[in-house]
Amino acid sequence: MIIHVTEVAVVGDFSLELAFDDSTRKRVNLRQELYGPVFEPLRDPNYFAKARLDPDSRTVAWPNGADFAPDFLYGMDPEPTPPADYEFEPALAK
Repeated sequence: MIIHVTEVAVVGDFSLELAFDDSTRKRVNLRQELYGPVFEPLRDPNYFAKARLDPDSRTVAWPNGADFAPDFLYGMDPEPTPPADYEFEPALAK
């Protein structure tokens, strides 16, 4: 089965709240994955916050072309659950 990201929200300096097309939702931290030239700008939390859902690739992407494969994100261990009063606010598609 091919998995795709359907919603993304930046919820921390290097954390994303993701929804997938099989109804799975999870929060992941990408801090340890930000290595290599294309991911260098994402080490700046202000730039990381520019994450958006790319409607063509159906995954999270940044203005410089950096992205992560949806199946990689799907397979990541989730971060701990946020507080009960947390509200998921998806980022707009680019």
